[in-house]
Amino acid sequence: MPRNAEATRQRLITAATIEFAAYGLAGARVDSIAAAAQANKAQIYHYFGSKDGLFDAVWEALLVQIVEGAPLDVNDLPGFAARLSQTYADHPELVRLITWQRLERGDDPPHAYAVQSTRANVNAIARAQVDGVVSDRFDARVLFALIIHTAALWGMSRPDVLTVVSLKTPQRRREIVRAAVAALLA
Repeated sequence: MPRNAEATRQRLITAATIEFAAYGLAGARVDSIAAAAQANKAQIYHYFGSKDGLFDAVWEALLVQIVEGAPLDVNDLPGFAARLSQTYADHPELVRLITWQRLERGDDPPHAYAVQSTRANVNAIARAQVDGVVSDRFDARVLFALIIHTAALWGMSRPDVLTVVSLKTPQRRREIVRAAVAALLA
């Protein structure tokens, strides 16, 4: 079988996503990542330079997945929040990776793609506020932060809170996210 560098690189990112989500950067093992990717450890260093470089590649892929998985629609911000909430529900590793990044790499400078995407979304909301499409009750920056954190509510909640709230279906969780964002906009 001919070698395919991009396929190997993607297998390493996929395996690293699982390993980093489970163990964080410090606890992840390059031997485990290489074995899961059906690659060798040297390929990690060849493609990414280091375990940190591999984490950076995983982080970049995560950011793209979140942004592309739920594009902003200023005409339906509650729907945007519900779609983003579904992205987190479908990919629980995203919330875990966000948590690990914040814990282990929280002092890193902000990721340029994430900042650019966030600014574009905030600017779109601000324009919609000027046009009267979106409530100006909150500054566009604050509103965007409230929306994305509301969307992440169920994935970030402690197990005891989830037990007491007792929402069994993902559909009901999405409905609550949608309703909460609609209330923010009222």
